[in-house]
Amino acid sequence: MIEARGIHVTLGDKVVLDGVDLAVPPGELVALVGPNGAGKSTLLGVLAGDVRPAAGSVQLAGRPLSSYAARESAQHRAVQLQQQGLAFGFRVRDVVAMGRSPWHRTPRAAGDEEVVRAAMVRTDVDRLAERAFPTLSGGEQARTSFARALAQETPVLLLDEPTAALDIRHQEAVLGVARAVASEGAAVVVVLHDLSLAAAYADRICVIADGLVRAAGPPHEVLTEDLLGEVYRHPVRVLDHGGTPVVVPVRAAQEARC
Repeated sequence: MIEARGIHVTLGDKVVLDGVDLAVPPGELVALVGPNGAGKSTLLGVLAGDVRPAAGSVQLAGRPLSSYAARESAQHRAVQLQQQGLAFGFRVRDVVAMGRSPWHRTPRAAGDEEVVRAAMVRTDVDRLAERAFPTLSGGEQARTSFARALAQETPVLLLDEPTAALDIRHQEAVLGVARAVASEGAAVVVVLHDLSLAAAYADRICVIADGLVRAAGPPHEVLTEDLLGEVYRHPVRVLDHGGTPVVVPVRAAQEARC
């Protein structure tokens, strides 16, 4: 559904991505993880078409992403950014409804109201429908933006740190919905910092460091103590919890007590 090949991005004199490949088929959720500044959000921006690489290409539904007009690309991929970027007092309902704009004056517009309502329920913002977006907490804004992306109803969903401002319950809920969207046939790419969350919900994890893909594969193959300790420059323990890896940082005080 979406594939990047040989992506090279330079910002100033810094190489941010250096020959990165990533392919995400329908029905799969891929988590991008790695330390700060590794290039995760930049890669997501390349997949979205918001960042133009110096070299390499992106294919969306078998066509070069660069060949899509803005509205057409919005009918194929939805994006949730880290920063929400809405300063005006739009109601939550209006913000979510913005996700339907690519379908204006198409047969699919007939279902706009129901799609918006369902997206708000799915993300637990239906009770906030009449609230002004700037009055929401950071987590509520993030869930509203996620609802807008869901309402867009695209076969590709790109999420940049959607759980960063959320409490535990809503972290689990948002990734549960993302997992369900993938199971319904979408290709989902999500940038995450919480490695245990990534392991719980992703089909594959792509570890990025210094602009390179250091490993990619199922969570139990990729999340190893040696690789993560090297990439994050901090020792970790990887525990098994019902067949799912759980990553725990090694803390000096705890080691001393042991």
